[in-house]
Amino acid sequence: MFQHYHPYPPFIPDNAEKLIVGTLPPPRFTTREFREGDVDFCYGSRDGQLWPILDRIYNLNLSYETTLEAVMERKQFLQKYRIGICDIVEQAERVKIDASDLGMQNARLRNILEKLESYPKIHTLLFMGGNSKNGPEYFFRKLLRQYGLRLEPIASDVPRIHEFLLPDSGRKVRTVSLTAPSGAANRAVGSLPAYKKMKANFPERNTVDFRVIQYSEHFLD
Repeated sequence: MFQHYHPYPPFIPDNAEKLIVGTLPPPRFTTREFREGDVDFCYGSRDGQLWPILDRIYNLNLSYETTLEAVMERKQFLQKYRIGICDIVEQAERVKIDASDLGMQNARLRNILEKLESYPKIHTLLFMGGNSKNGPEYFFRKLLRQYGLRLEPIASDVPRIHEFLLPDSGRKVRTVSLTAPSGAANRAVGSLPAYKKMKANFPERNTVDFRVIQYSEHFLD
């Protein structure tokens, strides 16, 4: 059984207002077996789409290499724009060593609610995926149930939006379940009415363009 643990602690600037929440990076980040083009930081897989999407939204001109400079570029961006990263899974077990969420077993979760109480300016969680089994929203709902809490729906279209109240402070926090920034989610993107409408109007656009439009609304808001 492969012990898949998260190699990075949460990165949350003191002035953070939004928090990116995913699950785990690919297993090779745990074993430190990087590929050319990987960045040694959250969402640093060369196959992932989060940083290329943010690169386009903010015109960052990021480096994509396994260097300290590439890591610092991302940390400086997060600090400047008051965005934190705190993936919800601390560790999981895998029979098959791959990056699928469905393959995770016996997941141990980070207590994001405690993090939110410690950072009073955070008002939005940006889930990197939806409520499918072992996705970030799925695990977050599981965490909320431990406190007798639930997500209250605000918008049911993709991306789905919810709100909840923190148990200690009573502060209202919003969650946005963005389309996952992975190639595995492209088939699901292709079936979305909003994507089909975009393709009908702009045939040259693709699934990454769709995410850039979707993410822009919630990162820049």
